[in-house]
This record gives sequence, structure tokens and C-alpha cells, in this order.
Amino acid sequence: MDLETFYESNEVRRESAEFEYGDEWTDVAGNHYELSWVEATGELYLMIEPDAVITEDVFGDWFPSSEPVSELTVVIIAVVANHDHLESLLEGWDEAIEQPNSLEWLYQRFPSKK
Repeated sequence: MDLETFYESNEVRRESAEFEYGDEWTDVAGNHYELSWVEATGELYLMIEPDAVITEDVFGDWFPSSEPVSELTVVIIAVVANHDHLESLLEGWDEAIEQPNSLEWLYQRFPSKK
């Protein structure tokens, strides 16, 4: 969904504190993503730059696609209700983000909901 739809579909998100976990996450193609967590909803989401897309399949797996988009796209990758728990799951993110295809590191921590 695009960024505006993300906020419009649940106004609680707009009023909530958000924590950012870097804006240099990359996929195998080198596209950049920003990772954020919405405190009120517990949603951990990736915001994709306009030239990259994340697709979710029927099993809930998410993966980068080569199709371009014209707007900022948001994909919720997990719901983590507690900030301390999220911090433990993301321990080491600041080092992982520097690696090529750093989305793989995230994928290992937040596997699909099969």
C-alpha cells in the first residue's frame, strides 16, 4: 500500500510515536528501504523508495520485485507489541544494515507467517 493509504487506513498510526531503524536497508538489487516501528499498533514496516517494490505472496513471504512504483510503498513485515522485545529482535541492526542485501538479515528475524 502507499504511504498515505497506510496512515489513512488507521488514524492511530498518525498520532503514534514511531521509531526508525535506519533508511539504508538494501535488497539484492541494491534498492534502499527504511525500517520503522509504530508504537501504538506494534507494526514494523518497510518503506520502499519509489524505484523498488516489495511483494507479499499468498504465504505471507515478502520479497523484492523489479517492478517500479511511482509512490512510497509501505509493507508491514511484523507486529511486535512490546518495544523492548523489538529491540532484542533487532539487536545488531546497525551493523547488519551496512552489509549488502541487508533485508536478508531482517527476513531471518521476521520469517513468514506460514
